[in-house]
Amino acid sequence: MINNEFIDSLIEIANLKGIDQEIIFESLESSLISAYKKNYGTSQNAKVTINKETGETHVYAQKKVVEDVYDNLLEISLEDAKAVNLTYELDDVVDVEVNPREFGRVAAQNARQRVIQEIKEAERDVIYKELVEKENDIITGIVQKKEKQNILVDIGRLETFLTPTEQMPNEVYKHGDILKFYVVEVKKTSKGPNISISRTHPGIIKRLFEMEVPEIFDGTVEIKSIAREAGSRTKIAVYSKDENVDATGACVGPSGMRVQSIVSELKGEKIDIVKWSKEPAEFIANALSPSKVVSVKINEDEKSAKVVVPDYQLSLAIGKEGQNARLSAKLTGWKIDIKSESQAAAIEEEVDIIPSGDIVEDTVIEENTVEISTDAIEGEDA
Repeated sequence: MINNEFIDSLIEIANLKGIDQEIIFESLESSLISAYKKNYGTSQNAKVTINKETGETHVYAQKKVVEDVYDNLLEISLEDAKAVNLTYELDDVVDVEVNPREFGRVAAQNARQRVIQEIKEAERDVIYKELVEKENDIITGIVQKKEKQNILVDIGRLETFLTPTEQMPNEVYKHGDILKFYVVEVKKTSKGPNISISRTHPGIIKRLFEMEVPEIFDGTVEIKSIAREAGSRTKIAVYSKDENVDATGACVGPSGMRVQSIVSELKGEKIDIVKWSKEPAEFIANALSPSKVVSVKINEDEKSAKVVVPDYQLSLAIGKEGQNARLSAKLTGWKIDIKSESQAAAIEEEVDIIPSGDIVEDTVIEENTVEISTDAIEGEDA
């Protein structure tokens, strides 16, 4: 009923798609049973056996051995059962072979459709299992084409879209470009696995450093936090558990090779590697790199910090359009107010706190009046 070439084709398809052969044969057997029942219009129990080497197929109607037969489709007498095999006893199940030629064409069509469907389902499951293990990891994909604002990417077993929000603003995606993508999420749907990929997610920075820096991969150096404005600049805070290992140096690599490899993958995105510290003031000062910091005063309750930098470093500390300050705040989790030394000095001199009840020009300063500019006081006529 099923020739050897058909069996060989099924096995080859299963191997190519990474599908368990048992799934294919179980599907084939199930489809033949379904065809048998459909052909005979019965709910009779049936069994199919397929020789995986030769393709030889046998279909059996399964009947229970009883003393008195009331349903010929489901039951068989003890006498008739012993005619098949003398070992049968009451309540045993006898397999009575059915001539498959009587429904061969129906069975073949049904089997073909069922097996094709099962192969598709099995392949989807295999792909999903492969991809779900890649969630929060990096995969390599090949850019195919642009469809409206989406970029179609071939990631091996399937294709997916890189949506506009996940595209780097400074990147131009061309057919054939080979890029690394961060797997944000993998969902199982009726149409197969749905995978969301990104070039802007901060997670891609973490995984690229884990791939490039052995000390991060083995746990000697730890990434504490990442702040990123994709396509422009990233700040990454690192810490070494080993006092003898320089965390920032390990990430930069010999002659900057490690970090440069990541910068190249991200098409020139700037990366600042700073040393993490459990002391907030020190961590904030490090985060504002490459700017120098004179002092940091922190307010634990408000989780804010007032930072003073040299006058000539103010623009560097704040960064273009406030980027350096903004990324530093994201990296540390603290609100940061940056002043130059001259600005800080001017603020300190600008305000005097005058105690309640003091008299200035014969005027009593009432309670709750807290600040009077010294410049204003000195400028009045005595």
